[in-house]
Amino acid sequence: MSSLLLVTPGLAGVDEVGRGPLAGPVVAAAVILDPARPIEGLRDSKRLSPKRRTVLAEIIREQAIAWAIGRAECTEIDDINILQASLLAMRRAVLALPVAPEHAQVDGNHCPQLPCTVEAIIKGDDRVAEISAASILAKVLRDSEMEAMELHYPGYGFARHKGYPTREHLASLARLGPCAEHRRSFRPVRKILENPEWP
Repeated sequence: MSSLLLVTPGLAGVDEVGRGPLAGPVVAAAVILDPARPIEGLRDSKRLSPKRRTVLAEIIREQAIAWAIGRAECTEIDDINILQASLLAMRRAVLALPVAPEHAQVDGNHCPQLPCTVEAIIKGDDRVAEISAASILAKVLRDSEMEAMELHYPGYGFARHKGYPTREHLASLARLGPCAEHRRSFRPVRKILENPEWP
């Protein structure tokens, strides 16, 4: 695959990060790239090193026509479920763009309600430059927030696992109990809260 993906004028790429973790927000980004300023190396953020993601995120913010972030907090996730919260975060990201897109392409198989036309693209974060850029911005921001969260809630290892249900996270959750940033509706957290032996 070429390291230079085609850019489509007037297109917003949209992606979210954080559906799987037990803690923290789901974060989405929307990006309209500049066809006159192509960016080398855009791809699914999960396939890039943290250092490369950080470098690309800075380039995207500098060279994109427009970009914006949307989010849904853990309380919203518990209220409306993770799928709806992900769609809400994506909608918020697109609505926050300073330039209205003509069309939006979203990674995955579900589309948020938007004031423009929208389509879902399976594996779009590795096929569409705008979605790749959105994936990178969302991942870099959410990871930095989870690293900062470690300072507020030490002992869980948020800086390392970013809230995902690793063995370390599950062990610290069982030992410490949920913090304010844990998603109460997710099974491992809910099981602890429902345990009558838990204080």
